[in-house]
Amino acid sequence: MADYQPNVVLSTKEFKVVGSRPIRHDGADKVTGRAQYGADIQLQGLLHGKILRSPHAHAKIKSIDASKALAMPGVHAVVTSADWEQPSGKVEDLAEGSIHNLRFMSNNVLAYDKALYKGHAIAGVAADSPHLAEEALAAIKVDYEVLKPVVNFRDALKDDAPILHERLQSLSNPGLRAGGYKPDDDTSKGTNLANKFEFKMGDIEKGFQESDVIVEKETNTSAVHQGYIEPHTGTAQWNTDGSLTVWSSTQGHFNVRDLMSRLLGMPVSKIKVIPMEIGGGFGAKGIIYSEPVAALLAKKANRPVKVTMSRTEVFEASGPTSGTNVRVKLGATNDGKLLAAEAHLTFESGAFPGSPVPGGCNCIFSPYDIPNTYLEGIDVVVNKPKSAAYRAPGAPAAAFAMETAIDELCEKLGMDPIEFRLLNSAKEGTRRATGPLMPYVGFVETLTAAKEHPHYSAPLEGPNRGRGVASGFWGNGTGPASAVAIVNSDGTVNLVEGSADLSGTRVAFAQQAAEVLGIAVEDIKPSVGDTESVGFTSNSGGSGATFKTGWACYEAAQDVKRQMIARAAKIWDISEDNVEYVDGVLQHKSDPELKLTFRQVAARQNATGGPITGHAGVNPGGAGPVIATHIVDVEVDPDTGKVTILRYTAVQDVGKAIHPGYVEGQIQGGAVQGIGWGLNEEYFTNDQGVMMNSTFLDYRMPTSLDLPMIDTVIVEVANPNHPFGVRGVGEVPIVPPMAAISNAIHAALGVRLDRLPMSPGVILEALWEKEGK
Repeated sequence: MADYQPNVVLSTKEFKVVGSRPIRHDGADKVTGRAQYGADIQLQGLLHGKILRSPHAHAKIKSIDASKALAMPGVHAVVTSADWEQPSGKVEDLAEGSIHNLRFMSNNVLAYDKALYKGHAIAGVAADSPHLAEEALAAIKVDYEVLKPVVNFRDALKDDAPILHERLQSLSNPGLRAGGYKPDDDTSKGTNLANKFEFKMGDIEKGFQESDVIVEKETNTSAVHQGYIEPHTGTAQWNTDGSLTVWSSTQGHFNVRDLMSRLLGMPVSKIKVIPMEIGGGFGAKGIIYSEPVAALLAKKANRPVKVTMSRTEVFEASGPTSGTNVRVKLGATNDGKLLAAEAHLTFESGAFPGSPVPGGCNCIFSPYDIPNTYLEGIDVVVNKPKSAAYRAPGAPAAAFAMETAIDELCEKLGMDPIEFRLLNSAKEGTRRATGPLMPYVGFVETLTAAKEHPHYSAPLEGPNRGRGVASGFWGNGTGPASAVAIVNSDGTVNLVEGSADLSGTRVAFAQQAAEVLGIAVEDIKPSVGDTESVGFTSNSGGSGATFKTGWACYEAAQDVKRQMIARAAKIWDISEDNVEYVDGVLQHKSDPELKLTFRQVAARQNATGGPITGHAGVNPGGAGPVIATHIVDVEVDPDTGKVTILRYTAVQDVGKAIHPGYVEGQIQGGAVQGIGWGLNEEYFTNDQGVMMNSTFLDYRMPTSLDLPMIDTVIVEVANPNHPFGVRGVGEVPIVPPMAAISNAIHAALGVRLDRLPMSPGVILEALWEKEGK
């Protein structure tokens, strides 16, 4: 292919270690099977835990009789929600979104008086073997009063809809993500409307009045799962001093510790969480499922207990993303200037409040400079598993509506879709629809790189072929993070940090430390510390780990550097001001013959004052938002509705690629997940709330055989708020694909698809409808 262009890095500033492509430190252990994942933990006397789950999507739990199970030889414990104190669930208990409301969270782990979705945990069993534990589950008798379920937001909002939480009150405060429980003296009817909020900017009515062209669009998406290979797992062991040790597959072991502390009523100092290697998470392993049940069982049995989900349990009982409905209205002048934008986003949160609808509202208009906007976000509870984060939570469904509406607007205006986006692109100082001013960003540079890429101008010949373009926004996250750098006498450095490694972040942290110290990245030995080995570090999520924990590693290395200068000054008996540190060498500023390498000072550290250890705890702001623009070519078989991806190019501003190879991998992985979301993946749920495709055999995810190579263009517009210019990378790649593919299908067939997935059946229905007109 003459116009083919492989992965490209548009670098603006070069470093020695940052920006290189070293082999990851943990790679050999992972490819040889030596790395220990959550289910690999083996302890003396370990028992196996299993969870009894509701067969009904909505039912009152009238009684639970576990006597027969407990009488079985080899069964050591049975637990239910009665084994911990039921929290109040009051509004004042809210923290970081509703699933962290203590009552909601504990109710999701083990159901109280009602089962709220098919697969809701009812009881846990610990036995000598997994098979015996499963037999014991079958011996537990649960008396249910089956209730009518609500399985979509439309039914949930009807006046006569069954109510999931009789005491749920709807909150309209945009500072809260979802509702809490009504006061005891409030006897009004409950609601399935967990939250409703709005944002207004400018004069929306005037904006539409002044517009020459208006487009209105409504889209619907189904719930999809993150598809991580490793199921949720947790192992718990109580110690003789009453403390608890937990081994967890998690994106945030400090979060596991803190949530367990709240659920069990224990101080955090009495809970130690050891992070195991994690086999994928994509946002969904930021909360707890198995760990509390394992802890309750272990306490009753006085033995360690491991609880690991099956794949079906992962689908039915852990969080997918939300099903959504989004209505968008756009107004523009004849020359293509956006004047007004209105959107109404309704997200299903599952059985408990707290969908990612705030993320959708935050992202839907953010790539653009629009003077008049209105946003409404609605969070609705339904009888499905509680939704969980999935890469840029809320943004993909929002972008599917917005970016396909923009494509329709460009068609009406006769404008090139990238030229339209360039004309309306947000820039530094643009006011976003949700309020904040846009910081320094690389939106224009990213769009320009997409426009100039050979893919965009390459001929696309043949019938039923089309090219689509879409952009996506993500604000990126940050948070508290910690790191410790320990200098060894041989000149190597043990780097202990607190972020779970989902994507090769160990090497990215090591690169930032090595850049500061001027030594080889191979001389940095990175590891993820447990909750007693390093300071508090927030979850690896929000595309924030490389930014925040990388910064902590940078500061820990700076601490080491300062101490090394002090040791050299002591050796030479001079002022520290007369010592300079350049590329891992300490030298006298006025006497160039006086030099000591990093390794030489390290060898003398004990004799010159003791061990050298650098520490850092940070909570940096300024994570820096990002944009991605994707270009896709498709071919559609009009007889079968099958879509073939012919070519795919993803262009993204990353600030500075610490390790370009892993940045490319993140972009490619996110794009592939977006393609699966767009074409194949969905929860098939019947009218009783039962998922009908809860295995990888029936839940269709794309494989390498379904896809071409995903070409990437790394645009580097440095984030001024980070020492190396880092912006988060991992989430925004999943935002544009669904809209880009929809736009390409329209170009190929002339039909607009407004719901996901765009499966062969959906495409054939659209073609038949078009032919019938």
